[in-house]
Amino acid sequence: MKTKTIFNNHSLLAAAALLAGAMCARAESPPTLTLNDAVRLALAHNPALLAARHRVEAEKGRATQAQLWSNPELELSAEDMPTRRMGFSDSKNLVGISQTVPFPGKKFLDRQIGRMGVPATESDLRAGAAELARAVKTAFYRVLAAERRRDITAQLVQLAEWLADTARRRVEAGATAAQEQLRAEIEAERAKTEFAAVGAEAVEARQTLAALIGKPELRDAPVAGALPEIVMPESVARTREQLWRTHPRLASATAARDRAELQLRRAKLEPWPDMKVGFAGGHEADAGGVVEFRVSVPLPLWDRSQGKTREARANAAIAEADLTATEHELLKEWNATEARFRAAADQVTAYRDRILPKAEEALRLVRSGFERGKFGFIDLLDTQRTTAEVRLAYQQKLVEMNSAQAELEALAGATPITNPTWPPAKTQQQ
Repeated sequence: MKTKTIFNNHSLLAAAALLAGAMCARAESPPTLTLNDAVRLALAHNPALLAARHRVEAEKGRATQAQLWSNPELELSAEDMPTRRMGFSDSKNLVGISQTVPFPGKKFLDRQIGRMGVPATESDLRAGAAELARAVKTAFYRVLAAERRRDITAQLVQLAEWLADTARRRVEAGATAAQEQLRAEIEAERAKTEFAAVGAEAVEARQTLAALIGKPELRDAPVAGALPEIVMPESVARTREQLWRTHPRLASATAARDRAELQLRRAKLEPWPDMKVGFAGGHEADAGGVVEFRVSVPLPLWDRSQGKTREARANAAIAEADLTATEHELLKEWNATEARFRAAADQVTAYRDRILPKAEEALRLVRSGFERGKFGFIDLLDTQRTTAEVRLAYQQKLVEMNSAQAELEALAGATPITNPTWPPAKTQQQ
């Protein structure tokens, strides 16, 4: 009775330890990632996007600084001081301030130029966010496809091993030739090699996704979801309509052109000198209290800012050409991506509606015939191989279609998920 009690106590302790270990492992395991979670995480933690946000803040600081006038200068002077005896009471002593007054229009243009840099960097930030969302979606689709391909190759390995074992038994029984066993064993080794290659692709896809997110510790996080198999054509038409209205690269190029034009106007005002105005008051030995007013203006005799004006004019022409080039580049990228999307969508439809059902039906018929002795090992191996290749190709076409769809959304300037927080509310509740 005592031995039984000790055994029960040890069993309870072991069960408690196992339960505690399982709870700790569950607590430390990363949460399941959905596509929206991955995009939200990347927007919050991607280092390149964080740097872009800081560049916006830096540009806002420059815009604030451009609105400020230069500080006045404090002036102290002592004139007509006797050389034989040092005494301030016998000299002309003045205390005053001086201020540089820009030529009318210069400060106004400085403010406009400073403010114009903010929307340009904000557009760059939006472009970076859209491109990051596209890259995360593509990487997430690759992970989903790699998981699905691993399942397909795992099934192929199981079937190939079963066929190799069956062929070996049949050869030992003298019911078939040895070459069938060799071919079945070759197919089994081939399936194992492909399974290992697909596993390596899955690891690489996960590492790429974790790097884009900016959290390498999530490379082993499980993913949830499936590759969309149907994309409505009208969604592509809607994104095309947004191309010229909302694309951040176009907005950034437009802001850069407007800023260059303002800088050209500012350079044309540069030859007009700024005045320096000063006011001073003090005491003079003979006259008592004195007041002075000074105005100084530089004479633009040699430096009339010819080089600055020439440079600003060239920069304005460059910005105009860059805007045109951006429009052409966006249109070219859109046409190429749309063509790639439509080709992939047609291929997905062909695989989903015609090729894959026929391959599945052929495999079903050959399996049924193999069980009744109508087909041999080679027929079943070839059919199984063909069906697996069709399934793998279908997953690849799904990745191509959805990646092209994500690129079209990025080209159209689709707004990524806002309010990036992690973990999501559902995960926190769990």
